[in-house]
Amino acid sequence: MEMSPSLKELFQGTATVGERGQVVIPVQAREACGIQPGDKLLAFVHPAGSGVVFIKLEAMLQVSSLLSQLLAETENSAISDPQEETT
Repeated sequence: MEMSPSLKELFQGTATVGERGQVVIPVQAREACGIQPGDKLLAFVHPAGSGVVFIKLEAMLQVSSLLSQLLAETENSAISDPQEETT
């Protein structure tokens, strides 16, 4: 079983919010995530409202595509091999 990285391993540095709301992503974080100039990032508010999480748009599109494929496969298998309801 694969171990999850520790919080210490996930920590990539700090950033300061500028007057115009801009943040510079630390170089270690950009390198770890493969973030390049011009990449589009999606911004999500943490559920507790305590911060912001950025995710590359490209990565989310890949996840969306995978989920669509899995859904289609699941629907196709349910149509081709329906199970009888037991009561």
